[in-house]
Amino acid sequence: MHGFSYNNGSLFCEDVSLSALAAQHGTPLYVYSARTILDHFTRLDSALAEIDHEVAFAVKANSNLSVLRLLASHGAGFDIVSGGELFRVIKAGGDPAHCTFAGVGKTREEIIYALEQGIYSFNVESEEELRYLNEVAGELGVVAPVAVRVNPNVDAKTHKYISTGKSENKFGVDFGAITDLYDRASKELPHIKLRGLQMHIGSQLTSIAPFIEAVEKVTPLVKELKEKHGIEFWSIGGGIGIIYKESLASGSVDWWEIQPEAERPLTIERYGKELVPRLKDLGLKILLEPGRLIVGNAGLLITKCLYEKKGSAKTFKIVDAGMNDLIRPALYEGHHEIVPLTEPSSSERFKVDVVGPICESGDFFCQDRELPDFQPGDHVALMSAGAYGFVMASNYNSRPLPAEILVNGATATVVRKRQTLDDLIEGEI
Repeated sequence: MHGFSYNNGSLFCEDVSLSALAAQHGTPLYVYSARTILDHFTRLDSALAEIDHEVAFAVKANSNLSVLRLLASHGAGFDIVSGGELFRVIKAGGDPAHCTFAGVGKTREEIIYALEQGIYSFNVESEEELRYLNEVAGELGVVAPVAVRVNPNVDAKTHKYISTGKSENKFGVDFGAITDLYDRASKELPHIKLRGLQMHIGSQLTSIAPFIEAVEKVTPLVKELKEKHGIEFWSIGGGIGIIYKESLASGSVDWWEIQPEAERPLTIERYGKELVPRLKDLGLKILLEPGRLIVGNAGLLITKCLYEKKGSAKTFKIVDAGMNDLIRPALYEGHHEIVPLTEPSSSERFKVDVVGPICESGDFFCQDRELPDFQPGDHVALMSAGAYGFVMASNYNSRPLPAEILVNGATATVVRKRQTLDDLIEGEI
């Protein structure tokens, strides 16, 4: 579900008018629906109720403190990829003992900080990292809990920039090398505790088949590691995709419920139905690391149309948000639905490019797309921007970062203030 729908001709987030938020707080403006975030989290948690599990939110998807606090208060664990993300989780009230630390390039300072805070496990990406982790833990006189990330060489058939489970990707250890690595580690690395095994095959997967393939391929390995080394958990990663091409007409109804059966994408409920029977007899805690699934469709970016530029080849709608605010279209060729805050009175559509003010040809949100007409001064929303939106924003072209709003029912709270020009140069000499 999502928390966005038209109400008397005006687009709302839950019970709050987005036009009113734009008028009060300016644009560009990120807006998140707390109701949607919790709906996705609790449905996933419930789908796995038959097994011992923990849903560890991938902080990289959206690291706003209020979003993290909302999830922590409802029992979420956290998947982190930096010391800074661990710091954020702690500041938001999250428990380090429910944090797993992934990433191929952990620094000494990050390792020490995570050990001092008592995280649940390091997800180790190479033998070199495992040995260095043992060295640092030994210097501190502690034992580091670890899970090696196995690369199952499963093609998730997703965008090449977000594929992580093939042998050519930089992540994880080759499937065939895991058993020997665990054997050597148990004998040679006294400051390492082999707590689990981790895998993650990619992001934005909308089919259940790659998940089933990976789980079935890795299950015999998990059983062997449990028997030989007593591992206690298996992290099966995240990667469940969302619907970016979503109709607002469905309102709070799940988009797939109004689609023909053959066109329905992977749902939370089907994910649980297919995987729980394959996992429940292992006798291990199962960790999941969803990010986009939880927050992607829970957020949008409001932007204002500045100019309409009609050329001989194209019509451009120039808006005040740019690729520095939302880089997915430029980086991933990511699709975001673009809808006016005022419900169109006509079904007529016009082919346009929606572009931003950044001095780059790649600064666009769509090209040659049929959209309802909107004019300079009108506001539109870039939908499904709750994941990998603000977290990837930058100050390119010396543009201040936008504000963020969290809506809960009829209450809208500023959870990040808009940067000022003075903020841009803070820390510079």
